[in-house]
Amino acid sequence: MIRFLICDDHALFRQGIKNILELEDDFRIIGEAATGREAIRYALETRPDIILMDIQMPELDGVVATKEILSEYPEAKVIILTMYRQNNYVFEAIKAGAMGYMLKDADANDLIYAIRRVASGETLLNAEIAASILDDFGKVTLESPDNHDHKLSELTEKETTILRYLAKGVSNQEIAEALNVSEKTIRNRLSEIFSKLRINNRTQAALYALKEGIAKLPEKL
Repeated sequence: MIRFLICDDHALFRQGIKNILELEDDFRIIGEAATGREAIRYALETRPDIILMDIQMPELDGVVATKEILSEYPEAKVIILTMYRQNNYVFEAIKAGAMGYMLKDADANDLIYAIRRVASGETLLNAEIAASILDDFGKVTLESPDNHDHKLSELTEKETTILRYLAKGVSNQEIAEALNVSEKTIRNRLSEIFSKLRINNRTQAALYALKEGIAKLPEKL
């Protein structure tokens, strides 16, 4: 069973999302939030598996709410829902620790597919937004200024292979099976990769891999 918290200040939109999710037998809605502060409170009280988080909400925006939730409940998997194609929103969501992001005009099937990917631990990259990010990498970087010396050459061949799988949206279990190692080994290797690149999560790592040409941008989710 995948448990959800839906966070959006528009009741009609929340109801639409509920109607879609409730068609799936293994999806369960355990709460709704209309403000950023409600999102934080309900997330910490109910501990959902997936949080669908709107970017703009009253009191606290979705990016700030995501950051605060993950600081207390790092196991949460947050999917940012946004109408915006501007890179600033996406970069902030990634830096806040969101597992993925989707445009609000995505169709129901894409939403369900994206949710299942994130629930299984995969990275979610919307091709349209990811392409926009990559186009803008010359102006904005996921890394802080003192991270530029951390080049791809610091990664081992095995770590580069893992990064390539990760950028394709492959789960830890599937990477472990492909490389004939334990899932714990993959988790440890990912921690080492994150440390070397000075990044915080799988989404940042996937975008780094795309930027460096380790993996190619997927055509769709």
